[in-house]
Order: sequence, then structure tokens, then C-alpha cells
Amino acid sequence: MENKTNLPSIFDAFTRLKVMVIGDVMTDSYLFGKVDRISPEAPVPVVHITSRDNRPGGAANVAININEMGAKAILCSVTGNDEGGQRFLDQLKAKNLDSKGIIQSPNRVTTVKTRVIGNNHQLLRVDEEQISPLDGITAKQFIDSCISLIDSEKPDVIIFEDYDKGVLTPVVIDQLTSAAASRSIPVTVDPKKVNFSSYKNVKLFKPNLLELKSGTNNAIEKISKEALDAIVKPFLKKQSIEMMMVTLSEAGVYIASEKESLLIPAHVRNVSDVSGAGDTVISIASLCIAAGLSMQTVAALSNLAGGLVCEMIGVVPVNKETLLAEAVASKIFEPLN
Repeated sequence: MENKTNLPSIFDAFTRLKVMVIGDVMTDSYLFGKVDRISPEAPVPVVHITSRDNRPGGAANVAININEMGAKAILCSVTGNDEGGQRFLDQLKAKNLDSKGIIQSPNRVTTVKTRVIGNNHQLLRVDEEQISPLDGITAKQFIDSCISLIDSEKPDVIIFEDYDKGVLTPVVIDQLTSAAASRSIPVTVDPKKVNFSSYKNVKLFKPNLLELKSGTNNAIEKISKEALDAIVKPFLKKQSIEMMMVTLSEAGVYIASEKESLLIPAHVRNVSDVSGAGDTVISIASLCIAAGLSMQTVAALSNLAGGLVCEMIGVVPVNKETLLAEAVASKIFEPLN
């Protein structure tokens, strides 16, 4: 296993990696304000807005997390050819993310999630979106664009970031995972319910507990390694998936291959907002896989990173220096064999 004294070299290795992120993108819009009274019109709080913010979200937040670790992210998605789509491109530019992998379709609506934050607590979320699958012509255009970028950029790992917004269809998933396999590029997946069983022959599959339950039609009464093994290991075999990592909120993280499994407890945190934590977990896990690190390191470092972002309000990336300092202090790694 990696020793904690190797951590600086691990983080240094991240800076030499290229990561392609394929999936649903969106704008995370925020209205921040103060609440000091209840509306006379209805039993709801009145929020006095003090500031606004717009951030690239979904797969774009994964790409930002990758860049924050010093690696290069290549983002591929489809947005609407609308005002929201143009604002999204502007946001990418502000974050130093290339937009060459973004296709703007006149048949799509750009997803915008607007969160109202009062007194540091999320009070309401309003979604503008279109969740129908890509039409055949747009899907082919998107597949061709992604494969062209795979060949020109030669990524070290490909992440599928699925938010059930229609970009990742079974055809898109099948053709792009096949393209990755033929080029010996590992694939990691952050799934949602609709396409849960469409992912096969991938390196890492990362649902949360709710997604695992709904995706496999299983109920877990009490979290334990044995209970998770009984669900996960048959699924790994059936789907030809090498590893599955299940995020368990306050219970930590579980990771398994067909031969072994680990249940790693969560670090105690002052949780403010869980938004974007899954994006951070898949980002760090994928970098670890691309760097050739052990299964325990994949789980331990991504678990630590996911906990860190929960201490912050809104969808924000993990900070490289903060994560490195936390990893060194946490003693999460065993000595080298």
C-alpha cells in the first residue's frame, strides 16, 4: 500500500494526467441572502438576496475538480443552443476549461439548477431542464466528436458522469466504452438509475447507496460489508466491472472487486452542504486509477475529498493543497509492503 510519505509524489503524478469527462452538464445558479421573517402571504421564509453566483455543474464540476488537482480535463457534453448554453460556455472560459468537446443542439434545453440559500442553508431549488435522450443525429455527432477527441488528446482515464439528463444514452455508452476498451483506456462511471445496467466492461462503478438500491432493486436494512458484498459482487460479475465503490454518506465508503472488499468509515465533518460531493469522489478516484494506485487508496483518498467539500456551501471543487494536508494528517494509508 502507498505510505503517507509518498503522498506528495502521488499528487505530483496527478499533474501529468489527462482526464476525459463525458456526460450531462448544467449551470449551478445560486441566490444567497438573509432570512429574518416569514412571508405574510404564505408560511415561507422571505429571503433578502445579497449576492448571486453561477457555476458550471454536473460533468463540468467533475472537470473543474480534475483541473484543481493539476491534471488536464477534457469535457464532452451536449447543451442547448440557447441563452443558458451561451452562459455555460462563458462559465467554462472563466474556469479555464476548453469548450471544444461541447456540442450545442437547437433541440436541447441547457439545464440550470437554481438554489436559494438563506442564512447558509439551502431553502429551495428550481430546475430548468430537458431530460429526453439525445436524438439519433445528435447522438452520432456527439459520439464522433468524443472519439475524435479521444484520439487527439489520448486521455489516461475516461469518466462517465451520468445525471439522467439524456446525454448518456445506451448507444452513446456502448460505443464510447468500446472505443475506450480498444485503446486500453480505463473507464470510470458515476451512474444514475436510468442507465444503471447499461455500463459494462468498466474499471470503476461509483453509485451512492440510494442509487445502488434502486439500480439493483435491492433493499439494505443495515449497512455492513456482508450486506453490500451480497449485492455488489454478483453485479460486478454480471456487468464485467472490475471495481465498485459505494458512497455511504456518514457511514463512509465501501469498495469491492470480485475478490476483496473494504468498508472505510467516514471522517467526522461539520457538514454544511452535500451538493457536488459525488463529483469530487469520482474525480479523485479516477485520478488514483489513472495513476495506478491501489484499491484502498482509491477509496480512502476519494472518501476524504468527498468529506472535505461537504463542509462548504454550494457545489465547489476540492482544493489540492487542503486535500494533501488532510491526507498526510489522516494516516489513512498502510506502510508499503
